[in-house]
Amino acid sequence: MQWDDASEKILVTMLGHLGFTIEVERATTDDGLCLQIKVDDTKTIIGRNGDRLEDLQYLVNRILNKHFPDAPRVKVDCDNYRHEQEGKLVDKARELAQKVVESGKSTRTRPLNAYYRRIVHNALADSEGVSTASPSGHDRYKRIEITPV
Repeated sequence: MQWDDASEKILVTMLGHLGFTIEVERATTDDGLCLQIKVDDTKTIIGRNGDRLEDLQYLVNRILNKHFPDAPRVKVDCDNYRHEQEGKLVDKARELAQKVVESGKSTRTRPLNAYYRRIVHNALADSEGVSTASPSGHDRYKRIEITPV
């Protein structure tokens, strides 16, 4: 079994044990494989602010990496929720960067998990006049400091 087949099986089995009957569509994105969950009750799968999707993605990747140590990270989405949130996050980060350039004062994002911090850092990597930094530490959620250059 290939790692991509295994990742889909892990997700379907995990949610099946929780009482969900789902279909999974695979999509290849810039970030790699994305498993798109198709289910009637999307709100239960997504959770509040996508927290359940994050947890599902974390568990799928942990189990997958136990059996396939070299497997790339797999993204889990439902009803394109994460895709839409990522777009909104990039727009907000660019808006904050523009304010930093105009005001000359640093600002910070809302607390973000590691995945979303990476998206913000990448979105602003080529932005003129600003730099980004995350604090060190082991906190799951951190704010990104956007500073003028």
